[in-house]
Amino acid sequence: MELLKFLEGIRSPFLDTVIGLVTRLGEETVAIAVLCAIFWCISKKTAYGISIAYLLSGLTVQGMKIIFRIDRPWIAHPELNPVHSALEHATGYSFPSGHTQSATSLLGSLGAAIKQVPLKIVFFFLVILVAFSRMYLGVHTLLDVTVSLLITSLIIFFTIKLFSGNKISKQRELTISLIMILYAIIVIVIAAVLHSRGRIEQNYLSDCLKAAGAGIGFAVGMFFERVYIQFSVKSKNILWQIIKYALGIAGVLAIKEGLKLIIGTGLVVDTLRYFLMLLWVAALYPLIIKKFFTAKETQSEK
Repeated sequence: MELLKFLEGIRSPFLDTVIGLVTRLGEETVAIAVLCAIFWCISKKTAYGISIAYLLSGLTVQGMKIIFRIDRPWIAHPELNPVHSALEHATGYSFPSGHTQSATSLLGSLGAAIKQVPLKIVFFFLVILVAFSRMYLGVHTLLDVTVSLLITSLIIFFTIKLFSGNKISKQRELTISLIMILYAIIVIVIAAVLHSRGRIEQNYLSDCLKAAGAGIGFAVGMFFERVYIQFSVKSKNILWQIIKYALGIAGVLAIKEGLKLIIGTGLVVDTLRYFLMLLWVAALYPLIIKKFFTAKETQSEK
């Protein structure tokens, strides 16, 4: 706690604002926006690696949160005072850090994929900066961010090996998808058991179900896209790329937020929303892209 006390002592309104902006790089909205741009417009192979790292590390962190159930720093140590503006997104248990996991899986994967050394350094620096921001804001401890960094880095290493080649086979893709689905189901079972025994509240169960729904949706969509759809990220021109991305993001928002107005919220409904959102990203929208946005002379990118 000494480190958090020290960081609390060097805070200023200016630093609070700047670091508050930095920490947003670890939010779900940023990850979705960047991943969709890469997947639909730049490189499917890179996007698959980042997405798998993001979803598997997210499920792992959510599972660890409900298993260890470690309180936030200011709850465990009332003498600590977090930055008030950071509390809105500092929900749930403290260990490990979800923002650090999100930033590491997204920016760390990009850093690993990019060949230019200066850009690698920038992405890796941003990962460390986001991890630091969680401690500066007083919402995570050094242990929270360090464990999150290590776990996510190991998963990134695994996904790099997984997508090191370009060969696609139905059996291989089915195996990868089934492993992701099984992993998501395990997290669901753990969360459901803990909730039924009164160990965790419903909002923690909901977070796990959302993460699992997203993981299953992406796994199903990834299998069908890689085996049957095989769309190309190349479009007719830059304007078509912009239109393609804008319409796709509109679809994501319609599912994520619009469905709330139609069918409300709840454990099953929220799980379904996240399942459909990632299914849209990975398979449903790629079908539309293949039909309307892909230049006729381009070939599918594996």
